[in-house]
Amino acid sequence: MISQGYLSELFSLDGRVAVVTGGSSGIGRAIAGALARAGASVVILARKKSELAATVDELAADGCRAAWVSADLSTRDGVRAAAEQAAEVFGEPDILVNSAGINLRPPMGELSEETWDATMAVNLEAPYLLGRRFGPGMAERGFGRIIHISSQQAHRAFVQSGAYGVSKGALESLARSQAEAWSPHGVTCNTLVPGFVMTPLNARLSTDPEKVAALAARTMVGRNGLAEDFAGAAVFLAGRASGYVTGQAIFVDGGFSVH
Repeated sequence: MISQGYLSELFSLDGRVAVVTGGSSGIGRAIAGALARAGASVVILARKKSELAATVDELAADGCRAAWVSADLSTRDGVRAAAEQAAEVFGEPDILVNSAGINLRPPMGELSEETWDATMAVNLEAPYLLGRRFGPGMAERGFGRIIHISSQQAHRAFVQSGAYGVSKGALESLARSQAEAWSPHGVTCNTLVPGFVMTPLNARLSTDPEKVAALAARTMVGRNGLAEDFAGAAVFLAGRASGYVTGQAIFVDGGFSVH
């Protein structure tokens, strides 16, 4: 059918290789699954081997090509080692998704240098280092997609944004700088901005029914986000259809940010 060929041209990821950090849980897991089911060969980077194996086993059962690398993204050496291991599996990636993050929220007056450094290392420095490792190769080949997972705290301060909000604001700036550098060579760089999503990263809020209900009421669609809400946006940003979209922060938040 004409429609199938047209949609495939726009959205198929057949023949592409993707690396997804934080791909064994939450939003990262949903995105890894979406990219794999759209045809990409996916390498997932995260810490917990049991969760990594379970995710890859599920994708393999669906006929997808997927593999995992246990990675420590909190140190430069760990990031560099993970990047090299990931590139050895299916080859150099065409798509990089930075979803791994830590969400430490002490009050500003109690924010220690250790918490600041840990937050910046995982949420900002790891995406920078992975982009520096893979971005130039994408540009050389004439195609690449870099997708960062940001946060509402990149745009507004609430619930003790602290170092977390700073790291996510800087991450969006990183995407714009990467876009400026590599978009002329076919590499788009964008961020996806969630609202409140029921994932392990938000366990502290998820256990409070009143807060969960209040956050849902703030959206326009009347519910909080689910990890699978990011599948379509990620496939769009990873494929040919988004070739003229770069340097953008795309809100996938049910209207949370404008209500």
